[in-house]
Amino acid sequence: MSPQIVKTADGSDTIYLSELDETYHSIFGAVQEAKHVFIDNGLELIKKDKFTVLEIGFGTGLNALLTAIFAEKNQKIINYITIEKFPLENELIDQLNYASQSNPDVFLFKKIHLAQWEQNVIINDSFEILKLKTDLIQTELKIEVAVDIVFFDAFAPSKQSEMWDEKIFKILYETLADNGIFVTYSSAGMVKRALRTSGFNVKRVKGPPGKHHILIATKEIKSKSIEK
Repeated sequence: MSPQIVKTADGSDTIYLSELDETYHSIFGAVQEAKHVFIDNGLELIKKDKFTVLEIGFGTGLNALLTAIFAEKNQKIINYITIEKFPLENELIDQLNYASQSNPDVFLFKKIHLAQWEQNVIINDSFEILKLKTDLIQTELKIEVAVDIVFFDAFAPSKQSEMWDEKIFKILYETLADNGIFVTYSSAGMVKRALRTSGFNVKRVKGPPGKHHILIATKEIKSKSIEK
């Protein structure tokens, strides 16, 4: 069965994959969850005016859209690098309602998706994107700039456990700049343990509706680990 668009509790769309029995975003609210995890507990923690985001799991492009909106609203300059093994078809993307949910300018969402893969593309004065079609498990990750924050948005550990392995987290740890941040929606015990073993300092914070906690991990070279 092909991917299906379904409505979430906040009125925004997500995509359901029957073969995984999994959605790309929370059924409790796709935009609501993405803002809480990756904007409020991610981008808001970065104190620089110019920085780099690495996203694992481009998916629908929702996180990229919200980041571009954040950059313009807060007068930031963001270099956005995103990885996706299986890009969605444009015909499906065109049916999503994120632009109307998040920003009256529908062209921003379209420009992000029309940006050529494997090329740095300037979307506007605040936002540049590099979309990489690659398998993080099979391919060595080569990022030429120090990353300030990682958005980890792979499918759930119960559906795609290999993506939440210590080996992956160690690669991302090395990619991050000192004091860089890793944020994800999952607070599963196996995820916390793998992050700590990889060198991260890990803490739980309040999650969005439908989820008790999310995780924020930092590459704090001289700090002790903290947990709530």
